[in-house]
Amino acid sequence: MQHVKFTQMAEGDREDYTFLEAHERESAGAVGTRLLAALADLDDAASAYRVSRYEHSLQSATRAWRDGADIDWVVAALLHDIGDLYAPYNHDEYAASVLRPYLREQCTWVVAHHGLFQRYYYAHHFGGDREVRRRHKDSPYYEDGVLFCERWDQASFDPSYEAMPVEHFQPLVVEVFSREPYRPEFIAAGQRKPLVDPQVAAQRAE
Repeated sequence: MQHVKFTQMAEGDREDYTFLEAHERESAGAVGTRLLAALADLDDAASAYRVSRYEHSLQSATRAWRDGADIDWVVAALLHDIGDLYAPYNHDEYAASVLRPYLREQCTWVVAHHGLFQRYYYAHHFGGDREVRRRHKDSPYYEDGVLFCERWDQASFDPSYEAMPVEHFQPLVVEVFSREPYRPEFIAAGQRKPLVDPQVAAQRAE
């Protein structure tokens, strides 16, 4: 069987949908590889920053890695701007929706809100409220959002910073997107892990 038999979904039978489910699961298993290709597209995107959005992503992930962050944080840092080309006005929500089935809730919440948290660094130049992030001050992940932006996101536009190559992060992305989606042990709702782990950071620096 290469294709389902139906031309309208209402006509499908159990055989069709069993086949279709298996096919779609196989396709979903390659999401990580496709995301890495989409990440590379950011290198060609027009940018007025001093580095491309691709380089910014690598720098963010490298800073996370060198801070001793765990795999979920590193992958979140690498892919937090993956929506820039396709959702320029809500790229944070776009990226979070892609990550949400696979990453810890803590990480996807921060990715979903990082655009708003980043306003701290520029909103006042346009007469805006740089503390608009405070609307989320009661979230258990508020301080994580502040630290994510401070240490990894806003700091990663430096053409002199030596980022790790994407090949370093590829196995981590493949591992994360090989997880069974929405498994409670991966989503870990309400759990927090530190962005910075000095002991792990020291080991990685050796």
